[in-house]
Amino acid sequence: MSDSHDHGHAHENVTCTVEAVSPVQRDLRVELSADEAAKAHVEITESYISRAKLPGFRPGKAPVDIVLQKFGHEIEHEVIDRLVPEALHRALEQHAIRAVGIPSVRDVSYKPGEALRFTAVVETWPEFDLPPYKKLKLKKREETVSEEDVDRTVEDLRRKQAEYLPVENRGIQDGDYVSGRIQGRDLKSKRLMPAEKIVVVAGHPSNDPALNANLAGLKPGEEKSFDYAYPADFPNKKFAGKTIAYALKVESLREMVLPEINEEFAKRLGEESMDAVRDKVRAELLSLKRQEVLRETSRDAIQSVIDQAHITLPESVVQEEMEVVLKNIASRIQRRGVTREEAEAIRNQSRVQAEQNIKEHLVIKKIAQAEGFIITEEDVDAEIKSIAESNGLPLARVMDTFREEGRRDGLKSTLLARRTVDYLVGQSIRE
Repeated sequence: MSDSHDHGHAHENVTCTVEAVSPVQRDLRVELSADEAAKAHVEITESYISRAKLPGFRPGKAPVDIVLQKFGHEIEHEVIDRLVPEALHRALEQHAIRAVGIPSVRDVSYKPGEALRFTAVVETWPEFDLPPYKKLKLKKREETVSEEDVDRTVEDLRRKQAEYLPVENRGIQDGDYVSGRIQGRDLKSKRLMPAEKIVVVAGHPSNDPALNANLAGLKPGEEKSFDYAYPADFPNKKFAGKTIAYALKVESLREMVLPEINEEFAKRLGEESMDAVRDKVRAELLSLKRQEVLRETSRDAIQSVIDQAHITLPESVVQEEMEVVLKNIASRIQRRGVTREEAEAIRNQSRVQAEQNIKEHLVIKKIAQAEGFIITEEDVDAEIKSIAESNGLPLARVMDTFREEGRRDGLKSTLLARRTVDYLVGQSIRE
């Protein structure tokens, strides 16, 4: 008797009706024949008989009816535990349903001698039609760099080359680097706080407000005593609502001196003239701008397809992806606490992001299939080589990294997505 025939026969014992509750949910009403349930009941009962320790009977010799009387419930449960997953698997195969996540089973009914019946709620990947994706009409984005952008970058380069020179003959101004010592005493409890060394940029918003209110005008070597009353809602709980008497001593101050914009400055940056510096800055900014426009246009392209394809997502997949998104957000904001409102907002934002990620993945995969795009092993090797080169790492080491579990597959999907999106953008009409 061939395997396939046996499989067909096995299916005859399972009957199943399917109701599409939503594009991603099927409710299956499954029934396994009384014959097959009885067969399992007999096998499991026999294994109980062989193991049962009952007074007055040698192991394996207890009569069936006594074993059933004592272990009937457990045997029924074992029949259910064994047969439900099998019957469900066959029902899904029978109706070619690809389940996502783990189906939930309810309303199980079974009594010895009867058929086994249950309902299973199964989530599936959505079926959807691709909208027209060739010649997408996308917004034309400008690839220009203004002279103000160039000025701003040159100014940043000046700040990077700044020197901090000691100042003797004037008081502190905003922007000066100040070092000194400070000690506070809580006026109410009279408790003295430990003396602290301070190094701050005068007037900087992240400073303690007590400092910002009292540094201006002090000279190196000067001392000052003052009281500062912190508001009740001050973020640092140690000071909130308290008045502290401070003793402050300024030890030194330095001011930032920016280099002049001239030929000497250009030479420091490795160029012959300021015109050459500006040309180089402009070219770099333009290249960054082009990359940014390409990224935004790629997003526009995918979004345009997603908006026209009506995709419902299975909840379990969204929940799983939300966990991934939340982990990423958590690692970014670990350093500071989060209020309840923020936590709620982050959770909502993670849902939107999760749904977006999954829809992008589904749409890209479907277009790649429709276009027959394939990423070969050679493509993957070439990409690994370019990653090694652009990061200045030895190729063998990067190759090793990508041998780790699933890393090559991950890179393959990234390359397939890139090729698909480049194709969409290349085909598009920008107006």
